[in-house]
This record gives sequence, C-alpha cells and structure tokens, in this order.
Amino acid sequence: MLGAQIIDGKAIAADIRRELKAEINELRKQDIVPGLTVVLVGDDPASQTYVRSKQRACAEVGIRSEVKALAKDVSQAKLIALIEELNSDPEVNGILVQLPLPAHIDSDVVLRVIDPAKDVDGFHPVNVGSLWTGLAGQGFVPCTPSGIMELLHRTGIQPEGLNAVVIGRSNIVGKPMAGLLLQSNATVTICHSRTQGLEEHCRQADILVVAIGRARFIQRDWVKPGAVVIDVGMNRVDGVLCGDVDESVRQVAGYITPVPGGVGPMTIAQLLRNTVIAAQRTL
Repeated sequence: MLGAQIIDGKAIAADIRRELKAEINELRKQDIVPGLTVVLVGDDPASQTYVRSKQRACAEVGIRSEVKALAKDVSQAKLIALIEELNSDPEVNGILVQLPLPAHIDSDVVLRVIDPAKDVDGFHPVNVGSLWTGLAGQGFVPCTPSGIMELLHRTGIQPEGLNAVVIGRSNIVGKPMAGLLLQSNATVTICHSRTQGLEEHCRQADILVVAIGRARFIQRDWVKPGAVVIDVGMNRVDGVLCGDVDESVRQVAGYITPVPGGVGPMTIAQLLRNTVIAAQRTL
C-alpha cells in the first residue's frame, strides 16, 4: 500500500480565501466592507497567537478586523456590556469572543449575549438549534466542523451512506460535526471518554473524525483500511506539534489530514466565510 492521500488543508483554505476576496470586492462596490471584531480577555499566549492569525487572514481577504482587548480580571458585566455595544454597531458584522475565558466568567452566559446574526463562531443556542433542526444554512455553523465538511467536499468524499465515527462530544467540534454528517446522510456514531469498545467503533468507520486532545491516541490497528481520517487534535510533545492520530495510521488510511496544515487553516477560512455571509445578509 502506498499510504494515505494527504488532504492539504492549507491549499484548500487558500482557494477559499481567493474566492472570498472576489466576493468582498463585489460587496465593496455596494459600499459594504465586512467587519469582524474579536474580543480577547486576558493575556493567554495561545489565544493571542490565534487572534493574530485571524487578523492576518482578515487583512489578506479585505475584511476589516478589530481586537477589543480586556484585562483578565474584567467583570462579566463589563464584558457583556461591550458585546451589547457591538451588537448594535452596524459596522460590525461578526463578533467572536476568544475562548477560553477566565474562570470567573461564565462562557455560556456570555455567548448567549451575542446577536445570533453576528455569531460567526456558531455557538449561540439559536444557531445550534438551526443546525440540529436542519436549518444550518439560515444560521452559522461552528468553523472547525464546517471546515471539515468543506475538506471532504473539495476532496470528492461524499459522506452519504457511509459510517462516520466522531470521537469527542464538545460543543465546538464533536456535536456540530455529528450534526453536519447526519445532514449529509452519513450514519453517525459519537464516541467519548466513557465509550466502551472504542477501538471496535473506530474500526467500523469509513470516516473517522478525532477531536479528543490526546496526542497520537488513535493507532494504526484501530483504523479500517482505506478510511478517511480527520485529525482535529493539536498537541505539543517535546516541542513538536502533533495530532490525536498516530503517524502510523497513514499506512492504512485512504485519506488523512496532517497536523499541522490540515484542519487548522480551514477553521480560520470558515470564520472568514461566516463573516462575509453576515455582511451579505445585511443587503
């Protein structure tokens, strides 16, 4: 066996950014410039890095971006007041609150304050409900799962009729990923830390999406030959970035996403896309 075909998320994300640039140019002809505001609380280095990468991506395609930086000890009331101000600002099409938030702030409460029409992260209960009732096109879908669906689509992989296994049940990746796969007519199993017989579930998967945050957890003999393996993990081991899937899986999988360079670039590309959609809806 020659090994898995690598799904190049960087290249596909670059294609999406080129497409969005053209759409933004059309919006500019109508005096609309898509605007994204990121709210950053505290000085977490990883969050700061993510925010900078989002700013660079916005600048590349022509989205106006702004960061509202707040001290880590800011009150929840002050944070909510800022979000409400952004909700009413017509220049702001997308609002993103960078997670995680400090422990004294209730993330669920804060995310519910964001106007669903500006919730480009897709975390508001209204947008979650739209996804699970089959109306995802009317709201926003979390960027990582929608980016994975775009990877599958642009690689020519059709989930319909396939067995899909999602490992991880977070509101950010696992649950919305399952919802999108269901909408694409896959047969979906969600696994998690308490799943019994996890290895056997994995072996049944035609599409295996792994988002558990455990470095190199999925082993070669857990994977069905020819399966599509989507590695959402981002772990650092001895200073090296690696995913949740062991490198040996490449020897048996049909397709696989690398870490880095697979799912990560697609997450930001989909954030840009959601921001452009929000701007287009103002028409």
